[in-house]
Amino acid sequence: MTPSPSSSRLPASMLLALLLGGPVLASEIVGGRPAQAHAWPFMVSLQRRGGHFCGATLIARNFLMSAAHCVNGLNIRSVQAVLGAHNLRRKEPTRQIFSVQRIFENGFDPTRLVNDIVIIQLNGSATINTNVQVAQLPAQGRGVVNGTQCLAMGWGRLGTNRPAPNVLQELNVTVVTNFCRNRLNVCTLVPQRRAGICFGDSGGPLVCNGLVQGIDSFIRGGCGSGFFPDAFAPVAEFADWINSIIRSHDNHPHIHPRDPESSND
Repeated sequence: MTPSPSSSRLPASMLLALLLGGPVLASEIVGGRPAQAHAWPFMVSLQRRGGHFCGATLIARNFLMSAAHCVNGLNIRSVQAVLGAHNLRRKEPTRQIFSVQRIFENGFDPTRLVNDIVIIQLNGSATINTNVQVAQLPAQGRGVVNGTQCLAMGWGRLGTNRPAPNVLQELNVTVVTNFCRNRLNVCTLVPQRRAGICFGDSGGPLVCNGLVQGIDSFIRGGCGSGFFPDAFAPVAEFADWINSIIRSHDNHPHIHPRDPESSND
């Protein structure tokens, strides 16, 4: 389970993994830049008790996609999905807030960190507008090739021992799946500098040529190591499964999102 971005100290297991170069559940962003407000209207903040803990992607009006390890072992009743957010420290009128109705996994292996994908059914349907939109996904098997330029994004830590930002961050990355220890994932690096994903905000999207091709999963060797590639769950390998869930379970009543002014964040 990823630590809260508000944590000031890293657990011993994470410190050991950093020293040994082992996998650590992780996400955004080291060495990135603030995104333009609502430039990525499919980006979602998953929150507990008013605090952000993972990212997600809106893939249908009432479904999100995130990393399985983000919700593994959690009471889903404690999770809120915040759509239309940019600055997490402000009460933005653009927000739409939902609870979680149901979660769908697909063979997540927490030991090998494969199949790190979860589909989250919301308790209502998002209102699509300028600030809240559905992401485009690849077709089954139409993954991303080495050398492709992509964009990672999220609200996680700005460095291994640095705090999380207020506003959404974005980072240009290059696909280097040939360097993956496990070719079942999509891997990225930032050439010639120490930048990458970091602790506290897994589940966010990897956007390549307008399609969400990856879900932030884990890192090796520390945030933005400049050597070990970052790993993402490969969305194209799950496209048929994702579409089957949306088709089979899109039969709920249309519930309006809760007014963000009534939230406790």
